[in-house]
Amino acid sequence: MPVDVKICGLNSPEAVDAAVEGGARYAGFVFYPPSPRNLTPDQAGPLAGRVPATVTRVGLFVDPTDAVLEQTLAKVTLDLIQLHGTESPARVLQIKTRFERPMMKAIRLAGAADLATADDYIGVADRLIFDALPPNEMVGALPGGNALAFDWKLLGEAKIALPWMLAGGLTAENLAEAARISHATTLDVSSGVEARPGVKSLSKIKAFLEAARRL
Repeated sequence: MPVDVKICGLNSPEAVDAAVEGGARYAGFVFYPPSPRNLTPDQAGPLAGRVPATVTRVGLFVDPTDAVLEQTLAKVTLDLIQLHGTESPARVLQIKTRFERPMMKAIRLAGAADLATADDYIGVADRLIFDALPPNEMVGALPGGNALAFDWKLLGEAKIALPWMLAGGLTAENLAEAARISHATTLDVSSGVEARPGVKSLSKIKAFLEAARRL
């Protein structure tokens, strides 16, 4: 089963080039200051400019204000906006209408009951991305990119009305099992291709993309 890959948290020309040359379908840039992968619009603009039109450029935001989105989109070419916070369906629709970009909403899962949240975004979001919900006791947890996985069977047994991606704790070593169990056709990776938080490993990017091609 072929799968597409999104490499998220790209923050250097070398990492962008490795993702593109390795066959990534999506290139993700983070605009969330607490994240070690955060970029300013001035930093992200040239990086997004290295991405060819055949690769979808994704901007990750967490509960962004309109001002933040305006400032970013004025300097960064983005094809898809990923909302990874507590944005309501109404807020997602508001952003989609104002900024005229497709929307991808993150749904964080800890158990089967969390899947019901996805239904609220049908007809509003264009895509969903499922990530792990960090436990309450996890210190310094981010909205995403915590290297945490959830029970992939939750998705494998679900009927999801929107196109979706699988995120959370993916590596070159476990992506085949993750895709098999969850039935995901698009995989999102960030910390799984890093040497340390916020520093992408070119060799890990290459290995992840090679493993995805073998599926």
